Amino acid sequence: MPLLGGIRPPIAVLCILILALSGLTAKVLGPAGDTVVPKAVLSSQRYFAEDGAIALRSSIDERVADLQRTATAVNSGSSVKPERVLSDLSRAYQKWTGTTVLDLESGEVLAARGETIPLAWLDEDTLTGGKALKPRIVRLETGDVRLMTMVVLEQAGQPQQLLVASSSLTVPAINLGPFRSMSVVAEDGEVLATAGFERAESLNSDQERAELSFRHQQMTRLADQAAKRAEQHPVRAKEPGARGYPGISGTLLGGEHNGRVATVGYASLASSDPDEKQSVAAGLGLSVVSLLPVVRQEAGQSDRALLGLAAAGALVLLGLVAVAVLWRNVQRPLLHLFLESRRLARGDLHRPVSVPKRGEAARIGIALERLRRRLTGDDPAAGPPAPRRRMGTRGPLVITGVLLLLWCVPVGLLLNRTDATVSVPTTIVNDQRERTDMMADRLRRALNEAQADLVSVSHLIEEGNERGTDSLLNDALAKHSRYQSLYVVDPSGAVSARAGGEPHAWSNGEDQPEVQVGGKGGKLPILQASAPVSEGKGGTLVGEIRVQFLNSLLVRPGLGEVRVVDADGLTIASSGGFTAFEKLPGEALDNLVRAANVRVGAGPVENGLLIRGGGKVTVAAAAPFSGGGVTADIGWTLVSRQDAGHLRIAPYEREDRSVLAGLLGLAAVIVCLGWIHLVVVRPLRALATSAEKLADGDLKTVLYPRYQDEVGAVVRSLELLRQQAQAHRQNPTHRTADPRVEGK
Repeated sequence: MPLLGGIRPPIAVLCILILALSGLTAKVLGPAGDTVVPKAVLSSQRYFAEDGAIALRSSIDERVADLQRTATAVNSGSSVKPERVLSDLSRAYQKWTGTTVLDLESGEVLAARGETIPLAWLDEDTLTGGKALKPRIVRLETGDVRLMTMVVLEQAGQPQQLLVASSSLTVPAINLGPFRSMSVVAEDGEVLATAGFERAESLNSDQERAELSFRHQQMTRLADQAAKRAEQHPVRAKEPGARGYPGISGTLLGGEHNGRVATVGYASLASSDPDEKQSVAAGLGLSVVSLLPVVRQEAGQSDRALLGLAAAGALVLLGLVAVAVLWRNVQRPLLHLFLESRRLARGDLHRPVSVPKRGEAARIGIALERLRRRLTGDDPAAGPPAPRRRMGTRGPLVITGVLLLLWCVPVGLLLNRTDATVSVPTTIVNDQRERTDMMADRLRRALNEAQADLVSVSHLIEEGNERGTDSLLNDALAKHSRYQSLYVVDPSGAVSARAGGEPHAWSNGEDQPEVQVGGKGGKLPILQASAPVSEGKGGTLVGEIRVQFLNSLLVRPGLGEVRVVDADGLTIASSGGFTAFEKLPGEALDNLVRAANVRVGAGPVENGLLIRGGGKVTVAAAAPFSGGGVTADIGWTLVSRQDAGHLRIAPYEREDRSVLAGLLGLAAVIVCLGWIHLVVVRPLRALATSAEKLADGDLKTVLYPRYQDEVGAVVRSLELLRQQAQAHRQNPTHRTADPRVEGK
């Protein structure tokens, strides 16, 4: 008989699964293994570093794109002097510490603005080869680091010129919060720029100076480790199935000082996503490192281990009872039928059949006894009566399932349940607030860049040349995916040139903001940015920004749902689905937005809180748009919220483990009992019906065994008995001899 057939393999597998699940339960429901820093805090540091890397990468790429856009405009227009080029550049973009135009042939400086740019780093490799005109990181004699961006100007009738722009390579200008430090690190581990470190002379005590020294040491040491890890391949460095940030990111644990452990999140600017557009910043080998000292987490309590052992013991006890029920009511009767039917098939008809007490096994046993009496010439009707119980073999399966569910349901649904009283680390709330502020700054910069692009394009519009303006707008629309349409509106409000989708009405006026929102009552908000056409030409260049572009900027792991609301608290953009100008869900978020927009000092500040209610905890934050640019006074606020149950906090992890243990137990019950039902119970019920028909005199129906197991063996024995009964009917004087009689 095959080893994997019959009743014994599923019962053996059920025993193994129960023992394995009990061991797993004792382990996962006991104290957590990580007792240094909560996993949610480590994940938050990684997300913070990723946000910083995204902001830095976007900033560098925008600088390069702005310079290339300026060069394209200069090369395609009439010849202008170098001083005019630098003047227009500084007027459109205020991001350069210094700009220079020099003659490529002679090396003579033709014009310069702002900080003096050293030119000793310019060599043949910089201007030719595979990395020609790529941005370079240069350290000045003062020790400051500058990012040099360059582009070639090729104007008609003039020799080639090189436009070089110098900008500070700094940590993104975001609120780091208390005690957090952030650095930009080169591929060799050198720290190029830092933020968040107080000056030693501004500290008031030796303890604060010792804390600052500790943070400096940890940043230097861990930044070097992060740079080495960033050299890994972006795909192979990730855990299987990990998604999210396309580059390399992770966390590190440093030393401990005054009960606080240095936690570091790092992220490289490089990308592993082949679908992403090429990034100039990704080729600089830079990484962003975020450091935050976190209070050491207390070790798990000993009662957690006792709880895990108690749950495992209860599972073993219930499992033993369940297996005993299956063994006594399913396995043993079936094996007994197998032996009795084989005895009768061999011709041993002297002893009566020992009939099981209940179920299909009893029905088959009674049929065997009736067949035995028919073959021996006795009255078949004088056999044992039919069993009373109708549930049959399914009864033990139901009892077994109920016994195991008595463990699975309480463990999965009742054990380690959380409510609105769960304690969330303060670091999580602070990080939610600061990351929301970082996201608001990123969105504000994106809108400022959109308006700056319009300023750059507006300088190229020629009055009276509508065909040339249409071509210019089409080219600009193809290069900037953030717009869905571009059009020029004259002082009367009429559209004189356009590209892209159908334009919407634009409100002209001296007091009108450069970024407007309309479309109330429609499916999507209408976001319009504008720039005046050059002096003497009149009109306004308007660009309608795609809402999908804003939505894409809001999608970041670890922040939950992110929304942009206007001054009235109505939704303009969201990381998930939303209805245009809908209100925030819940009064608590409205109050949070109002509190964030209260002026404190120079202006409103970001705010965060825990919202408890409905049996759950929500981490929420709001950050108003602040800073320079056209969006400084726009009145928008970025709001984020996420369910604390999605965080990797010890109470929620214990709840998830309990649910997992209950689901694994339920899966084991379904698999093993379903296996028994398919290979034993259902065939056994069909066999009982066939055996009763055979005992009632149906000798023509041939019985075919479908399975090579105990049930199949009983079917084969019944077929032999059918053949013997058929031969006995044809020859009534024939008797099947008792082997013991023949042997005498």
